[in-house]
Amino acid sequence: MTQEKIDRINELARIARERGLTAEEQAERTALREEYIAAFRGNLEAQLKTITIQYPDGRREKLKKRDKPLN
Repeated sequence: MTQEKIDRINELARIARERGLTAEEQAERTALREEYIAAFRGNLEAQLKTITIQYPDGRREKLKKRDKPLN
């Protein structure tokens, strides 16, 4: 996600507060938000893949992806 796209998301948020968005602007905002969330999740998953837990007995394990959410 480029800084220009993030700036555009912020600009659309500002416009929405001031006067409301047209249908075209709403569609653009939705697409940009989805792209931002996908990039955020990808970055978070990449960070989590590098984490290793060291237990008191000295063994180390990488984090494992859960099949089900905690709820």
